[in-house]
Amino acid sequence: MDPQTPGRLILAATPIGNAEDASPRLRRLLAEADVIAAEDTRRLRALAGRLGVEVRGRVLSHHEHNEQATVGELLAAVAAGSTVLVVSDAGMPAVSDPGFRAVAAAVQAGLPVTAAPGPSAVLTALALSGLPTDRFCFDGFAPRRPGERARAFGLLAREPRTMVFFEAPHRLAAMLADLSAALGADRPAAVARELTKTYEEVRRGTLGELVAWAGDGEVRGEIAVVVGGASDPVEVSEAELVAEVLARVDAGERLKEAVADVALAAGVPKRELYAAALAARGR
Repeated sequence: MDPQTPGRLILAATPIGNAEDASPRLRRLLAEADVIAAEDTRRLRALAGRLGVEVRGRVLSHHEHNEQATVGELLAAVAAGSTVLVVSDAGMPAVSDPGFRAVAAAVQAGLPVTAAPGPSAVLTALALSGLPTDRFCFDGFAPRRPGERARAFGLLAREPRTMVFFEAPHRLAAMLADLSAALGADRPAAVARELTKTYEEVRRGTLGELVAWAGDGEVRGEIAVVVGGASDPVEVSEAELVAEVLARVDAGERLKEAVADVALAAGVPKRELYAAALAARGR
């Protein structure tokens, strides 16, 4: 540690299952870092043990519930010349895991930030899905509430890129059913579970087929869902969009919210759709 020289904040990817995927650089950083901010300190020490690495630096708990409170301590260590390593339980920090707030704060403070890239459940699932990989988007975990989840998927019905999601095993069947209802039962998709682990499985098919499969029994493990994008964008008339807005209003949604969602999904001006919906309600 050199107080005269700012240290570095380093985001380091950890194995998503197979410890042999750990890079030599990760091993070195675990051994040399002054401070290690870990999502789960016990899992970090277990990983270090499997890698044969002795952790000499100070280990801090840094997870979604205390991330905002610990960022200041991490940046103070960087400013004092320390090498601060941020790791999640698996994969790349800041991707559906803690790390974003620390990076944003370090950038704002003008402190050095870098990454030691490595395993990623998002990219692994995408590569194994058999679906187009040239353009894709990552949408994280779907909303837990059925109504919010259905609305979120409705906004993605015309998305042309391949989509990647994470999901908990006990919500997978409901998620796939909502995806099928919003995107169509014939939309190609894949469910990847336990990637790089002993019981790795990638189930490919249409959303309708995957709904039937997931409903046959409990699917276990860490899961990523990959869904093909809309192949042929469909031109939708203003009358159809207005009908969709009014149907959502009849179901209890506020007019402005319904217009905003439908306009965003269709790629049309919100103001014009709102005026058309008001005119239709006044008839």
